[in-house]
Amino acid sequence: MLQAGIVGLPNVGKSTLFNAVTRTRKAAAANYPFCTIEPNIGVVKVPDDRLEPLAEITKNDIVIPAAIEFKDIAGLVKGANKGEGLGNRFLAQIRECHALIQVVRCFEDEDIVHPMGSVDPIRDIEIINAELILADMASLERKRDKFVKLSRGNDKVARIGVELIDRLLPHLNEGKPANTWPTTEEEKAMVNSFFLLSSKPTLFAANVAEEDPVDLEKNPYLKRVERYAARHLGSECMGLSARLESDLADLSKEEAEEFMAVLGVENSGVSELIRAVYSLLGLVTFFTNNEEQVRAWTIPQNTKAPRAAGLIHTDFERGFIKAEVVSCHDLLSAGSIQAAREAGAYRLEGKDYVIGDGDVVLFRFNPGTS
Repeated sequence: MLQAGIVGLPNVGKSTLFNAVTRTRKAAAANYPFCTIEPNIGVVKVPDDRLEPLAEITKNDIVIPAAIEFKDIAGLVKGANKGEGLGNRFLAQIRECHALIQVVRCFEDEDIVHPMGSVDPIRDIEIINAELILADMASLERKRDKFVKLSRGNDKVARIGVELIDRLLPHLNEGKPANTWPTTEEEKAMVNSFFLLSSKPTLFAANVAEEDPVDLEKNPYLKRVERYAARHLGSECMGLSARLESDLADLSKEEAEEFMAVLGVENSGVSELIRAVYSLLGLVTFFTNNEEQVRAWTIPQNTKAPRAAGLIHTDFERGFIKAEVVSCHDLLSAGSIQAAREAGAYRLEGKDYVIGDGDVVLFRFNPGTS
């Protein structure tokens, strides 16, 4: 399962946000550094307003949404790349993640200690990124030494690796993360094989005060983070209150909606965060809808039909014949499967068809090839 890591300095609200996202109290949230040591892990359902209407069409009681795994990782401190604080353990946990949510504190509160002594989200981002970049540079230097030895034996891949690292290291040395380094598709494949920490897609979560979600525009820190993330890191930022979202997670759906209405907040920040991470990972959703269940399946963008079929069962991919496809929008507009068929909304697609987000698919396969 794809995993998103929640990272940041100590005492910025990582564990509180994790509890809100996972709707649990698995992560201890306390007013002191390194409250989290071992990572907390939780599986999170991806909110999707299309599932319930699809279930109504087939009168289905079983609805299975897509899911992402979230990991709450120990707070990082300056010098983590040299083992300071919980540095080595922190960096190893990040390496396992597919994407990062970097939490930055964007609120003042004298009762909550900030490890740096003051609130400055841009400084905090630069500390985190510097540690990731320094760890990457050390890793690349080691890889380069190995490639140099291999290239002496006429290893062409090793020679390409040396050349690539020699071009990438100056970029990192300027304080720029690997995910902002322009590459060709061929180069990107090799860079991915380096498993660099700063190459991971990152979303910035600006943790604001409880009252701020009513009018996020008034938070001066949030605007700075949005501009910095876009200009220097090519990343997006969203504002939310981890404490407010954690309180909402303790309520029923109806109670939470009533509470948000009283506060004047339209949408749950956590739901938007989960959707944003899903998009950040480059994922799309397709559905299967039959008499047994309605289920959302997660695949990378540009996945062809046979590979998507294999996600359900390997036999489906090996014996793939055709995919019977209708868009969720067309099916819901028609109101029934029969009406959608009569309207010509269903179509048969072959092995080169790229599954689109929202496709409702029935795979035809030859069981004799399994």
